[in-house]
Amino acid sequence: MVIDTSLNSQTSSAQLGNGDIMLLPGIRVPPFSGSENPLPDRISSQRSLIDNAYRSSWLVGAAVDTVAEDMTRNGITITSTLEPDAKQHLQSAWERLALWDSLNNVIKLGRLYGGALGVVLLDDDDMSTPLRVENVKAGTFRGIFPMHRWMVSPSLNERESTLGPDFGQPLFYQVTDTSTGIPPWKIHYSRVIRFEGITLPSQPEQDENGWGISVIERIYDRILAFDSATTAAVQLMNKAHLRTYSMTDLRKILAMGGPAKDVLLTQMAAIQQGQSIDGLTLMDANDKFETHSYHLNGLPEVLAQFAQQLSGALNIPLVRLFGQSPAGFTTGDVDLANYYDGIAAQQARQLRRPIYTLMSILHRSVLDKALPEDFAFNFNPLWQMSELERSQVAVQTVEAIGNAVSSGMMKTYAGAEQLRDSSRVTGIGSTIRQDDLTRLRQG
Repeated sequence: MVIDTSLNSQTSSAQLGNGDIMLLPGIRVPPFSGSENPLPDRISSQRSLIDNAYRSSWLVGAAVDTVAEDMTRNGITITSTLEPDAKQHLQSAWERLALWDSLNNVIKLGRLYGGALGVVLLDDDDMSTPLRVENVKAGTFRGIFPMHRWMVSPSLNERESTLGPDFGQPLFYQVTDTSTGIPPWKIHYSRVIRFEGITLPSQPEQDENGWGISVIERIYDRILAFDSATTAAVQLMNKAHLRTYSMTDLRKILAMGGPAKDVLLTQMAAIQQGQSIDGLTLMDANDKFETHSYHLNGLPEVLAQFAQQLSGALNIPLVRLFGQSPAGFTTGDVDLANYYDGIAAQQARQLRRPIYTLMSILHRSVLDKALPEDFAFNFNPLWQMSELERSQVAVQTVEAIGNAVSSGMMKTYAGAEQLRDSSRVTGIGSTIRQDDLTRLRQG
């Protein structure tokens, strides 16, 4: 008879009854088999499941947070010419109202739950009326308040009928969750910035009460597969080195019980104590003690394949999601550059219009006048240049601005302002003050 004396031989806590595996809190996933689908139906409608997954799984957290943080990480650069000090006042007010943080939270909530709103907060304004930017008074803009889909109810029977980009949108959003002290507002759609995780066609959207779906829903099977693979890997590692102890008549001793069994248990305790203290194994001359080990060949490759599948499902490269470089001679820079291009596309599609609206409101609130019609801005790039690349760009930028000023195509003050605005990239011109630009403009 053989007794397994491995200290790591206990059953893993991840194992449940009937072969089920607990991967995320509250979800028991049976082993995958041909015709069975172990995934819950309509994950986006199960708020408790999503909450537990976000709290307990770093992969779910990364899937939700990474894109939102990258979309709001580096801010914008105002490229149009504004009046003296106007740009500085706008940037200071933007930071003071923590608008990037609020937008980041709205995008996260939208990606997590399938839909979220950023409610524009204005003093003494009726939330149920359309927002008129031209009526915003000085000092009344207080920022935006993030709310996820479970806190409001859209008016599906009342839709915007005016032709335009908002045609067909719910006309109002009724606040249904006032547990955090939020008034039971009836909010006009023009007063919110709406984000969705994954936009749905018309019929599935109706099934989700007018919202999209969580980004978790499409990757849930890959997350389960990755967690299952890593859980299995841990169990294999625990079993990779086993120790066995063979003795004569073990079955008879266990069947008899009583003093014989007590002696056996005492002997096993003495063996474990000797091994832990001096590394000795005290045994009868006829007994046999053996160790068994095996190599985990191929396991790293299997885990890497699951990680790559998850990375592909999220459209986030391994170097950004896991913080690891891909195998081979590549550094991952190409993958990261492509990912940043995708983030830039999402910024242009999802953030440009909301930011323009917020800037229009902010300009009215801070400067008490309308935003110039030629107002324009660019999202600052996420790619970080090396010192050599930065110096080369700085030389080319200074040379180009100098040529434009010397040829008369650009005023001196405009060239200095352009140099200051590009200092985030070039590192040159950040010390140019607004007073310097004012003197150049006047002189």
